[in-house]
Amino acid sequence: MEIRFQNSPLETSKMSTTELRTNFLIQDFMQQNQMHLVYSHYDRMIVGGVVPGKDKIELKNESELKANYFLERRELGIINVGGTGTVSADGMEYELEKLECVYLGKGTQQVFFSSKEASAPALFYLLSTPAHQTYPNQKMTKAGAAPVQLGDLATSNKRTIYKYIHNDGLQSCQLVMGLTILEQGSVWNSVPPHTHTRRMEAYFYFDMDPAHRVMHFMGEPQETRYIVIGNNEAVLSAPWSMHFGVGTANYGFIWGMAGENKEFTDMDPAPIATLK
Repeated sequence: MEIRFQNSPLETSKMSTTELRTNFLIQDFMQQNQMHLVYSHYDRMIVGGVVPGKDKIELKNESELKANYFLERRELGIINVGGTGTVSADGMEYELEKLECVYLGKGTQQVFFSSKEASAPALFYLLSTPAHQTYPNQKMTKAGAAPVQLGDLATSNKRTIYKYIHNDGLQSCQLVMGLTILEQGSVWNSVPPHTHTRRMEAYFYFDMDPAHRVMHFMGEPQETRYIVIGNNEAVLSAPWSMHFGVGTANYGFIWGMAGENKEFTDMDPAPIATLK
């Protein structure tokens, strides 16, 4: 498990392209027959990817956690963006089609991931945060996520938002998780820009043509930076940082937050005309 420490706004404002990518971008973590995890000191969120092949893959304990098992003091959100797969949690199996989600609560001791077909493997995206009490393990389908359409083709941001783990959905201690699908012809996400210093956030971009990219904007509203991101890559967003982007074609992205509250609408706007 890779460890990423925090960076201040002043420090980040002076970073080169390479330094920005090293500190905030997560690459090559969706690898066949492997699990990759990144532990961020922003609200101690763990970002991960699991791609099972013929054999199932276990969520093993990590020495950095100083725990008896991975979810002894943590909760976990899982969204599948690949072929059909199964998450086994203490003997209970949850089959996940593409864009379905399962939440695993604190105290779940054994977790395994498997794909229905090795030739079309599941791609499990993971977010884990510290937890102070136990909520029940539960699955949610794409249809059950109460999709909401936002934006307009006139502003190139017509999109559908699916909320899975939030105050009115799957219950958690502090994890908030969902995804957004942009329609063809739309390329802007999370506009209008905003920050929320109460919570950090992580974005995972998927279903992107390998020839295309997303320009992910970050930094303070008056000191903006950007990172060029490819398919199946993730980016960490500090609580003080904006997080919005534009692609060279449409795409999907998973958003996940952790911190002071679970209010999806808790945002401090950064109007486009004020950005620098």
